[in-house]
Amino acid sequence: RARRGAERRGKMAAAGRWRAGLALLAVALGLGGAGAEQTEEHLKREHSLSKPYQGVGSASSGLWDLLGNAMVMTQFIRLTPDVQSKQGAVWNRVPCYLRDWEMQVHFKIHGQGKKNLNGDGFAIWYTKDRMQPGPVFGSKDNPPPLGVFVDTYPNEEKHPPPSERVFPYISAMVNNGSLSYDHERDGRPTELGGCTAMVRNLQHDTFLVIRYVKRRLTVLIDIDGKHEWRDCIDVPGVRLPRGYYFGTSSVTGDLS
Repeated sequence: RARRGAERRGKMAAAGRWRAGLALLAVALGLGGAGAEQTEEHLKREHSLSKPYQGVGSASSGLWDLLGNAMVMTQFIRLTPDVQSKQGAVWNRVPCYLRDWEMQVHFKIHGQGKKNLNGDGFAIWYTKDRMQPGPVFGSKDNPPPLGVFVDTYPNEEKHPPPSERVFPYISAMVNNGSLSYDHERDGRPTELGGCTAMVRNLQHDTFLVIRYVKRRLTVLIDIDGKHEWRDCIDVPGVRLPRGYYFGTSSVTGDLS
């Protein structure tokens, strides 16, 4: 769903947001422009994904494409099953030309893996090239310009010194096309910011918001069941081009 007045911060009610399941999004785009301080809201349906998911992945007139192991279920879109070595994605067919926007994501991550023995995670993308499978959470490497990652497995623990980060971990990366995501170091060399987010196997709903207003990138999370946002990432001076595509992808590896 999309929102006008994307500069709103702090606490926002989590109720009533549109649902998509295990690692999959309800897209919320905000139309800011010169009036970004306004409080009116505007849903951009051409960039939104919500029940009943009519036309997702099938109809030629639909707004979203499925890739890999992604499946449309009754109550959600599942990117990957709880099985090793699977990947899936869903991509918007319509490029986004908004200058300022906000994306609200309603997601679930669950599986039978034990604590910290689960992987690999999912990513939310705003990129030029859509429907491109690859090694970075199910999508191609070097995708300009924006990726927000929910990483459920700490690869860097294999390589001393151990990371001080606690997983699952959310991070963001802005790429001009020349950077590569370093899986062995969990993206640390190109990370703009991040936070721990204990989001696996929760009974309550979990949400995150990606907001891009006046060249400021902000990520907020609501994962504690309290209907309150808390800060995760806040980076000024970020330049994102217009006319790129939104999508989300997920991958399981040796673990699921």
